Amino acid sequence: MESNIVGVGVGITDRFRTVVDEKSTRIENIAPRAQSLDVKVTHRAYHNGRREDSTVELTLTGKGPLVRAEAVDTDKFTALDLAVDKLCEQIRRAKDKRVDARNHPRGAHFEKGTGEIAGLDVEPASVEVLQAVATGAVPVLTGPEDEADYTPVVIRSKQFDAEWMTTEDAVDRMELVGHDFFLFIDARTDQPSVVYRRKGWDYGVIALATQAQPAALVS
Repeated sequence: MESNIVGVGVGITDRFRTVVDEKSTRIENIAPRAQSLDVKVTHRAYHNGRREDSTVELTLTGKGPLVRAEAVDTDKFTALDLAVDKLCEQIRRAKDKRVDARNHPRGAHFEKGTGEIAGLDVEPASVEVLQAVATGAVPVLTGPEDEADYTPVVIRSKQFDAEWMTTEDAVDRMELVGHDFFLFIDARTDQPSVVYRRKGWDYGVIALATQAQPAALVS
């Protein structure tokens, strides 16, 4: 398996590359179909350099969906260990889920006879929340802030291409990226939807019904 390492604000030493190669072997043992492991190390300093940390982001690619994990620590080697542990746990969890679904069908499943998804809580998305995000009422931090503007609430903004898939596929993708939710377009209804984790193998889905944009949001 090929390893690609990128450093942002920090140099990548030979020692770190050696440790990544060792960790890659562990990952390859539980994900033999993996083809490459991308490692991104980002060093950040906060409050005039009085606090520093390193974020290690892992992206595993191969035959099948991407698997992602990340961890933060003051030491990049510790952050790497934590990220690898998370990545391996996500792969194991996804495998266990598939085995459990085959042996004990429960939770979310597609009823071929009726065309309905059983075992999921479906509820409409909150229009108020969507409007708050659309109008900028919920702030998004796009860069370092001065100490006077410091807030413990940090909202990271990301944008991805829309993907059409079934609810079951969305649940699998959510498990692999290690998130508590996953955005997708429902292939059955063409509605923007979100699956989210509840307890154990129980999941929920929120679907956004297609409707005209509120007049207040139309420019």
